[in-house]
Amino acid sequence: MVELLKVIEAAERMHVTRQTIYAWIKSGRIQPVRTAGGTLRIPEDQLIAPVSQRKDVARTDVFRVVDISHVEQDSTEPVGTKEKFWYWENDGTKFLFKTGRPNTGDNWAEKIASELCDLLGVPHAVYDLARWHDIRGVITRSFVPQDCRLVHGNELLAELEAGYEKTRRYKQRKHTLTLVLQIIGRNDVDSPIGWRGFDEVHSAIDVFVGYLMLDAWIANQDRHHENWAIVETIDGKKHLAPSYDHAASLGRNEVDSNRERRLATKDSGYGMRQYVQRAKSAFYASPDDTKPMSTLDAFCEAARERTSAAHSWLRRMQGVSLVDTEVILKRLPKDEITEVEIDFAQTILDLNRQRILKLGF
Repeated sequence: MVELLKVIEAAERMHVTRQTIYAWIKSGRIQPVRTAGGTLRIPEDQLIAPVSQRKDVARTDVFRVVDISHVEQDSTEPVGTKEKFWYWENDGTKFLFKTGRPNTGDNWAEKIASELCDLLGVPHAVYDLARWHDIRGVITRSFVPQDCRLVHGNELLAELEAGYEKTRRYKQRKHTLTLVLQIIGRNDVDSPIGWRGFDEVHSAIDVFVGYLMLDAWIANQDRHHENWAIVETIDGKKHLAPSYDHAASLGRNEVDSNRERRLATKDSGYGMRQYVQRAKSAFYASPDDTKPMSTLDAFCEAARERTSAAHSWLRRMQGVSLVDTEVILKRLPKDEITEVEIDFAQTILDLNRQRILKLGF
């Protein structure tokens, strides 16, 4: 006879939360049974194996790793903390090569975030895994058209806020979400170049709500004032820049031993649900606050201001399944990511998706 498991037992066997089990029941992925006393039980043959044990999602169609050893550095890029340089391809296109920090998943996190942007329809810089000689990193084509200028958030905030410290990326209390939305919501700031819009998402600020939902989903903690910007065209028009620099996400800097413990623990204070709640944005609710907002709170505040746009983005999120994200993670080359990292990232995406959709608005 098939063993009948309690919901918590099934969750532990599959390395997911009870909320995930209930979501799978609601969607029909799992068919539970009820005992004579009316208690919900999960038949053992209904268990969905963890990603590391799945046979149906193989590492097919692996993401390419672009070899750029033939290129020469044109100029270094001073913005940010990672080593990076610009180079030109023979067809005249300009690319940025950015190296991942040692002992982190910077490279795979950047690539996965780029693919997740596609799932949601978020305008973004497109990243590919790359290698320059023996150095691993990612490349992205410049999204700033020729003769246009990229104006980072710190420059824009310094024009608006007296005494704003442009060089201070972190613990910058004047980097408030209210001020950022005020700048992006100005009438002279248009949506990203080439953006067509959908549903109730057309203006720059409505698009930015999507950036914040993305941050909450992938636990991106690096949307500081140089990681959002406006593109100024030669004729003076202003457009919100696509979303970019998402490497500080998906728990990419944890070590596998910690990942395994968090995935397996029964300690609610150390488990994955507690872990995802820790993700902090680079935005402050007020200059008087000592801590930045959480990534989820930042999305919530923007969503309350642009409710119709938030509803549209939530519908996009609702259309993304666990299989969609699992397939993307499994396309990474084996030497870029471990199975534990895949499980960990997938659990983050699953839990944060639940938290986001629960908001409703």
